[in-house]
Amino acid sequence: MTDATSQSPQMPPEAQLLQIATGCLATPAIYVAAKLGIPDLIADDTRSAAELASATDSDEHSLYRALRAIASIGILAEGPGRTFSNTPMSQVMRADAPNSLRDMLIWLLEEPHWRVYGELLYSVQTGKTAWDKVHGAPIFESLFTTHKELGETFNRAMTAFSHQTIPAILSAYDFSGAGTIADIAGGYGHLLGAVLQKYPDAKGVLFEIPPVLEGAPAMLESYGVTDRAELVAGDFVDSIPVKADVYMLKHIIHDWYDDKCEKILGNIRESMPDDAKVLVIDAVLPPPGEPHFSKFLDLEMLMLPGGMERTADEFESLLKNSGFKMTRIIPTPSPVGIVEAVKA
Repeated sequence: MTDATSQSPQMPPEAQLLQIATGCLATPAIYVAAKLGIPDLIADDTRSAAELASATDSDEHSLYRALRAIASIGILAEGPGRTFSNTPMSQVMRADAPNSLRDMLIWLLEEPHWRVYGELLYSVQTGKTAWDKVHGAPIFESLFTTHKELGETFNRAMTAFSHQTIPAILSAYDFSGAGTIADIAGGYGHLLGAVLQKYPDAKGVLFEIPPVLEGAPAMLESYGVTDRAELVAGDFVDSIPVKADVYMLKHIIHDWYDDKCEKILGNIRESMPDDAKVLVIDAVLPPPGEPHFSKFLDLEMLMLPGGMERTADEFESLLKNSGFKMTRIIPTPSPVGIVEAVKA
């Protein structure tokens, strides 16, 4: 739902609080629309609830009620006769949108993930991950062994989120002069492919665990950089036998607490040339009281992998303890910043 800061000043605090709290009903309704592909079915037209129910094998009245609810907060526009058209927000739920969030919304609200959110109190009281409590194993072990289909959903979601962040990263950071660029735990290589495409003189290395690397060739081929990208399989906690001029860690450091991050960064430091740079690409928490997406993403890190979003000071401390010196933080026109570091 909309946050309290956007409410009318005449709206009493109890009404503001209730509006925010009922977001727990808005999110599954958004999931229904994303999962059923409602914005795709509407496309650039107007469709009735009856048409949409028939196309998705849904109960017409029940579907109408769900769509009516999210239309009231700007996701879809409701017209006369139980009809709906897309809005700017529902347009980005379309699978064919360049900045589509459909896969991300599905990942956030698939039942095995959604169930974990009910255990936030457990994580708050114990400091432990709710995912392990619910599923009996750490999240990444679950996604790539027992819940492989969900793991594919997760990978698609990360690719979807990258559609937002990668253009922002490329506009904010100059990779020219880097002969070799390494993407550590870079998924299918979405970021690496985009960087190599923009910098045709550079070579790249994608370091990932074997199950994830299986999806990399198609991604790198889509960027036309397969001949300049080397795939290296491994576990970044054990070692990172990669030499590069720039090492990228996008949405990796926030997955873990400092002890494990120091191990990962230490493994990079052991292999990197003395003049190389490390780029930690994560959200940077703003000052107290300032609203930001990362403050809720931080709860996701608490409940799922057992990590955290960090302030600038916390990044500086982590890097110092890992043998690095933070040189600068570069903001981007996206939820992430680029924390640059060199060997201390």
